[in-house]
Amino acid sequence: MPHASALLVIDMQNALVAIAHRAAETVAAITGLRERAKAAGVPVVTIQHQGDGMEAGTEGWRIVPELAPGADEAVVHKTSADSFLDTELDKTLKVLGVTEVVVTGFATEICVDTTARQALSHRYDLVLVADGHTTSHRSDTGEYASPKQSIAHHNEIFRHIDFPGRSIRVLPASEVDFAAA
Repeated sequence: MPHASALLVIDMQNALVAIAHRAAETVAAITGLRERAKAAGVPVVTIQHQGDGMEAGTEGWRIVPELAPGADEAVVHKTSADSFLDTELDKTLKVLGVTEVVVTGFATEICVDTTARQALSHRYDLVLVADGHTTSHRSDTGEYASPKQSIAHHNEIFRHIDFPGRSIRVLPASEVDFAAA
């Protein structure tokens, strides 16, 4: 099967982006990737969480305007951190002939991490966009790592994770080359 990428945009919804660390920068990085993917004929798959506090149809549930999917783009609805669990994501990617997912979105240590690991388990190669995922604002003190530390930590983990038979890369948005696909 020839190499074929898809850009995954995870949970970039109004309510979540409103509480995101580096929200404007992350949205800008993903917007640039989306434009380049579309120009190269690479599919964009938007993943949208729904559940308590994120009820379908509400303003907070909607995708931020800069990343709103076009009519020709796939949208997958999920109810857990795992974008593959009880969704049409795997089927959608298979129909599109995808062999590699380029992962972006919110929240680094929850939905982005879980979806990236599940993509590997579903036999997709992985590109984690180092500056294309983010997490919530929070204090540098407390039980959680700071947003900056969490993002850096996850980027480093994926640089060193070993998953036999899978290609795993962590790249800044500027280095993701959809034309090479």
